Amino acid sequence: MTFTPHGKHLIAGEWIGSDSTFRSEPASGEAHTFSMGSKALVEQACEASEDAFWTYGYTSREERARFLETIADEIEARGEDITAIGTSESGLPEGRLQGERGRTTGQLRMFADHIRKGEYLDFRHDAAMPDRKPAPRPDLRMLERPIGPIAVFGASNFPLAFSTAGGDTAAALAAGCPVVVKGHDAHPGTAEIVAEAIHAAIEKCDMPAGTFSLVQGGKRDVGQALVQHPLIKAVGFTGSLAGGRALYDLCAQRPEPIPFYGELGSVNPMFLLPEAMGARSAEIAKGWAGSLAMGAGQFCTNPGIAVVLEEKADAFANAVKEALGGTGSQVMLTDGIAKAYREGQARIAGGPGVQEVLTTNCDARNATPYLYRVGGKDWLDNAELSDEVFGPLGLLVTARDTDEMIAIARSLEGQLTVTLHLDDADQELGRKLMTVLERKAGRVLANGFPTGVEVSDAMVHGGPFPASTNFGATSVGTLSIRRFLRPVCYQNMPEALLPEDAR
Repeated sequence: MTFTPHGKHLIAGEWIGSDSTFRSEPASGEAHTFSMGSKALVEQACEASEDAFWTYGYTSREERARFLETIADEIEARGEDITAIGTSESGLPEGRLQGERGRTTGQLRMFADHIRKGEYLDFRHDAAMPDRKPAPRPDLRMLERPIGPIAVFGASNFPLAFSTAGGDTAAALAAGCPVVVKGHDAHPGTAEIVAEAIHAAIEKCDMPAGTFSLVQGGKRDVGQALVQHPLIKAVGFTGSLAGGRALYDLCAQRPEPIPFYGELGSVNPMFLLPEAMGARSAEIAKGWAGSLAMGAGQFCTNPGIAVVLEEKADAFANAVKEALGGTGSQVMLTDGIAKAYREGQARIAGGPGVQEVLTTNCDARNATPYLYRVGGKDWLDNAELSDEVFGPLGLLVTARDTDEMIAIARSLEGQLTVTLHLDDADQELGRKLMTVLERKAGRVLANGFPTGVEVSDAMVHGGPFPASTNFGATSVGTLSIRRFLRPVCYQNMPEALLPEDAR
């Protein structure tokens, strides 16, 4: 690796140190020292972001598209160093980091293509009708406009695609909004090198220096200062339910409340219908095991729960156990995540009526898979069994009959995804479940596994609370840009005063 972090914050085009520091805690390799964030640095970053907005918010779609593409180019130019520091800090394998880098640059380029087309602006025009009776109609034009500086919190489980230049940042920049990123302590070196790429793109494209800032580390008060700063107009967050809910409440309590777009997690239940189980139970078991253990289960779309009729459960449980049995120990992203996984495993194991199917030995920062089984009534009676365990743990919920399966579906909280495994003969039951499940999740799958999210126009990565804090939004795909826009109507406005896109 040729990249060595200097450990500074990027504020308005300047790399700035601070008196307080922290040390990274890499999964392997050398630890590095980084400057600690502070309220004063947040203040500088937010003021620079607001100054930049008066220029950046009024750039053309083509200028912003070229800027996004240049960021992608600069990230790729640093590709080997990004992979090296990312694998060291996170413990993720090289292939995963390379794929995540491709997703990061791919969504930057996709957003560039999308804003060039202009459809995301939802332009509408009602021409004047001066002779209309009994009253004339004025000329009305409506256009989506950028809202101002955006705060983005880096995610622990995606050092690239949901962090410094990830989906929230890309969407905000595409919309015309400057960004202040609060870097995640789990991968500060990765955040720094990606910030260097964005900084280089700012200089090449002659964008205002405050278009992007990175504040590293800091205690909880630094994150609080960011979401409560009066110049910040919305927040993008991917993380835990507890942390996200606390920040959401702070946003709501501001003198000027602002939107908090939090993606907070999900158990992503699967419903395994009887005919599908009769035809391909072993295939479904193998697929679930692979999806459950992928990346040590550290995906927000990890399918942690499978619901099956009791009569089909024994053979299926044995097949999943066999498939999981060959899964080795995997390094988790942080010591804190590994500790939370062990605590979650103990909570599920101690739940009323819970039976062990596969137990292993998870210790230190390493994760191994677990599989448990519980009856539908016990699951319905104990809400804690439906709480997310972030890691490769599966819970098989057995329903006495299809009525109990539907009752389980009705009891669900909001989810990022729900999945139906069904064959043609299951469609009557599938229709009954669909009327429930489409109210519970942002994405409903048939005969697949939800781990992995396609970045596209039609994707929805969100859902009712607690999956996310805004069920009308997505944090993945081109629709995510709309989070950082608001509609403005221009009535009888002289054309010279209209935004270019409304003329």
